[in-house]
Amino acid sequence: MLLKVLIGVAAAVVLAVGVLALIVALQPSEFRIERSATIAAPAPAVFAQVNDFHNWEAWSPWAKLDPTAKSSFAGAPAGQGAAFSWAGNSKVGEGRMTITESRPSELVRIKLEFLKPFEATNTAEFTFRPDGERTAVTWSMYGHNNFIGRAVSLFVNMERTLGGEFEKGLASMKAVAEASAKK
Repeated sequence: MLLKVLIGVAAAVVLAVGVLALIVALQPSEFRIERSATIAAPAPAVFAQVNDFHNWEAWSPWAKLDPTAKSSFAGAPAGQGAAFSWAGNSKVGEGRMTITESRPSELVRIKLEFLKPFEATNTAEFTFRPDGERTAVTWSMYGHNNFIGRAVSLFVNMERTLGGEFEKGLASMKAVAEASAKK
């Protein structure tokens, strides 16, 4: 009798794990998160905030989550080839960003490599659309969800979580760029 109960429990566990694995496997393999803002500053001023990693501390939402994070710069001082590495607390993790494409007042494309708390490589893009003395900025991140990323997406709404951080960053960038434009 005990053997039948143990076999039944084992079968139920295997079935549950299989169903969970199937649910995870059916989650989207690609993701894209995007937010936009209009900034009352000319495109070159807004572009400069993104194209030079040295400027990010003033507006990046992650810089505020761990002010004691260790960071370093490498490669070009700005634009294509510029790189920024960080290692911080559990809220910011560890990783590296490298600008792979930079078109003045139009686009900054970044290879985003996360090392901790999990490994992932994604692409971040900032596009700029000038409109006189105003600039529409769109911040997006896209990439491939591996099995662990798909599992996490069952419990954490990354669109809402990361999208909220993008909104905070764009609001801070807006304040910095508009204050700079008024000078």
